This record gives sequence, C-alpha cells and structure tokens, in this order.
Amino acid sequence: MMLLRSRTKPVPLAVEQRSLQLADKHISYTLKRSSKRRSIGLRIDERGLTVSMPLRTSEKWLHSVLQDKASWVLDRLESWQAGKLTPVVWQDGASIPFRGEVFTLRVVPDKVAAPPRLQGEDLVLQLNRVVTEQRIEKLVSQWYREQALQVFEECIAHFAPLMEVAPSTIRVSSARTQWGSCSARGVISLNWHLVKLSLPLIDYVVIHELAHLKEMNHSAAFWKVVEGVCPDHKELRKQLRSIRVG
Repeated sequence: MMLLRSRTKPVPLAVEQRSLQLADKHISYTLKRSSKRRSIGLRIDERGLTVSMPLRTSEKWLHSVLQDKASWVLDRLESWQAGKLTPVVWQDGASIPFRGEVFTLRVVPDKVAAPPRLQGEDLVLQLNRVVTEQRIEKLVSQWYREQALQVFEECIAHFAPLMEVAPSTIRVSSARTQWGSCSARGVISLNWHLVKLSLPLIDYVVIHELAHLKEMNHSAAFWKVVEGVCPDHKELRKQLRSIRVG
C-alpha cells in the first residue's frame, strides 16, 4: 500500500505595526514574520523601517538585535527623513522645487490656456477649463520634463568636450530607483526629478554618467575621470544619497 504524504499549507506572512524606544528616540516600524526566514533582517526604504524575522523567533532576540543596531537604524532613519520629499498638493499656492530653488505655483483661470512659465518667484499656470489637481499635476510634470531635457542638454554640451566623450543619445527617464544610467551603447538616461535639485548636484550626476563612457564600472580609474572635472564629487555624492529619487 502506498502512503500519501499530506501537504502542509505554507504559513502566511504575519505583519504587525510596532513601536519601540531606541536610545532616546521613539520609532515605529513594520514587523514581518515568515517561516522561510532563518535570521533577522532590517530594511529602510520609502516606507520607513521594516524588520523581517523567522516565524518563531523570540522577542528577546528581536529586541537584542534592534538595540545592537540602534546606531545604524537611527542614522539611516534620519537620512531617510531628511531626503524624503514633501508630497506636492497640486493646487494654487503649492511649493515647486526647481534647480535648487522653491517657486510658488499660481493657478490662474483665464479664457486662454498657457503652459507653465516662471515669473519672478512664481510658476504661473494659466487654465481655461475646470481646474483639477490631476490636470495641474499633468501640466506641471510635463513642464518639469521639458525643463529637465533642456538643462541636461546644456550640462552635457559643457562637460562632454571637457571629458572628451560623446553620448549617442540623451533620454529623460522616470526611474524610481536611480538618478541616471549609461548603457554600453552610449545612451545616457537622466531622471527628470533631478531638475528639482541644485545645479551642482545635477552637474555631478551628468559627469558621473559621462564618465561611464570611458569606464563602465566604478573602479579607481572611473573615479579619477569624475574627479578630473568634479573635485568635490565625494561631498556631492553624499548629499545625493540622502535624497529620495522622485
């Protein structure tokens, strides 16, 4: 007689919202328990701190790990908070970051619509139909992309000859996890959200990607190419890493 083994159903992932005291800070975090894990893992992303742990791990071990990693957790959370962009409320009076400055969005009802334009300290958007947040967001985002391409082209026109390189194509991207990239074919993609940042940071990303046209890696030779036109690249890189993409 053949005996059939019963299949045990996988234990579902258990998720809890928790809080605790680390050093002198009160923090909140998401706890995920899984039967597939064998160790405790910590991750900090756009959702904040997430702790993943084996299903039957003791609370004592969990607290021990969190206290041991307190310095790392608090440092990363501080950087995350500092770089977290305040969501834009797409209406008149909103703050619009552009090239390191902040402009005030002015939505002006008019008989004739016109694309966004900078006017003093304002970004003026003239609309002739029903004003909705979705429409404002669409038009301002389109303006951002157009401005980004213009800024990127100007930066590349300046730095490419200095570095003796020439990209085959420049693309404006909407990547969620990176500011820029360079393909083996010489295609440079730059995130349009970059145009919200200061010009030195934009220059650094452009230089970084142009340097990949000489060195498709992050070796010492690559950083030497970057340093040749951007001596303060280490400080700029540090600043950029504290800012959330998009």
